Amino acid sequence: MKTEGKGKWNYGLEIIMILLGLLFLSPFYFLLANSVKSFGEILSNAAAWPSEFVWSNYAQAWKLARFSEAFRNSIIITVICVILIALFAAMAAYRMVRADSKFNRVLLLLFVAAMVVPFQTIMIPILQVVNFLGVNNSIAGLVMAQLGLSIPMAIFLFHGFIKSVPLEIEEAATVDGCNPLTVFFRIVLPLLKPMLMTIIVLNALGIWNDYLLPSLILQAPELRTIPLATFSFFGQYTKQWDMALPALTLGVAPIVVFYLFMQRYIVEGIAAGSVKG
Repeated sequence: MKTEGKGKWNYGLEIIMILLGLLFLSPFYFLLANSVKSFGEILSNAAAWPSEFVWSNYAQAWKLARFSEAFRNSIIITVICVILIALFAAMAAYRMVRADSKFNRVLLLLFVAAMVVPFQTIMIPILQVVNFLGVNNSIAGLVMAQLGLSIPMAIFLFHGFIKSVPLEIEEAATVDGCNPLTVFFRIVLPLLKPMLMTIIVLNALGIWNDYLLPSLILQAPELRTIPLATFSFFGQYTKQWDMALPALTLGVAPIVVFYLFMQRYIVEGIAAGSVKG
């Protein structure tokens, strides 16, 4: 009887999870279905299946939003930021762990404290720093700001993971004649792969979809990222839904595909960190 009751409970829980999954997937239905409707049909019944597929919406949205430029800018910014965040954070965390000192412990505490500071409170200071350095309205300025915002979390995650790397492996490599840089890049960094991939995926998702920081730093139309290009269809008095939804679909598709291919690394990184950390 207990086994039968437990089976019914699991069956009912599975149905609930499926319904919740469908609920969370419903925005994708509205996005995809309405991206191929005419403007009038979107306003008349957004939930209905398209009566006629208007595929020309995608071509017009691509042209009006200058999507090729926006896609190129998003790729450049995301790739550069993700590589630098992963590299700098891994090197900094490794140094803090292996050269344990009061200064490094205080420095780690400062990085952890930076994680809990709301972005809205440092928004103006970030803009002042970017202006002072003369990199406002440039990809370099946005990359620098993204690094400052994202590296603290990456250092915190790497710091706990590096503690699980056996020190004896590094000592053996040093005895064999490896210098500190060789030890890090050839011995330590490959061992950090689960957490490294997790940090890469999470930062890629955040930076690709970020709207607020690019909108503050990038003013030139040719420097717009995908979120900025999509927002260009929303004016004070008009909302071009028939253009915005195809543009949004085009912008979301690459990062969704990227996440689907890389999601297993997130699970591996979290599991490895929970066991080894």
